[in-house]
Amino acid sequence: MKTGILAAAIWAVLLCAGLSAQLGGRAARPQVVPPKGPPRQVIFKYCTSCHGIDDYAYHALDRTAWDALLTAKHDGLNVPLPAEERGILLGWLVERFGPTTKPFPRTYVAREITTFFSDAEGDAMLKRACTSCHALDKVNGARFTPDRWRVVTVDMRERGARLEDEELERLVEWLGRTRGTNDNDRQ
Repeated sequence: MKTGILAAAIWAVLLCAGLSAQLGGRAARPQVVPPKGPPRQVIFKYCTSCHGIDDYAYHALDRTAWDALLTAKHDGLNVPLPAEERGILLGWLVERFGPTTKPFPRTYVAREITTFFSDAEGDAMLKRACTSCHALDKVNGARFTPDRWRVVTVDMRERGARLEDEELERLVEWLGRTRGTNDNDRQ
């Protein structure tokens, strides 16, 4: 009997710890999907052995500014990047994170929610917030973890989706519940 109570208590603590980690007020971070083709090869050969690429999303720079940022970040380090490969990387950075894009916000912190969308409410929110830019098949075909859905929805809000913080978090929870856990975009 005591073993069962102890096991239940441990299970409750672990469950609460997991929920606390999900709702614990951590700032959302961008999750940049590596590109295809030559930029991917350059990034994997020269960049990711020392650092990730997610922080690129915090910037919206032109080619000159990206070149200056790369130079400043690697100043004093022995990190050779041949001119041809540097050009490929700069081209991708400007295409993906150029001056016409909106950088990922550095300050968004997920709020705890206590009410949740029904399927009808979630569908209605998708139609209201998402369809001014793209069709729903883009959302309906995706399967992400809640953390990845948060990154996607914060990014979409920065691009013009009309979502308040609480709506965003309720939508993230609903998307994670109804279209979740197979984060196939990261493969």
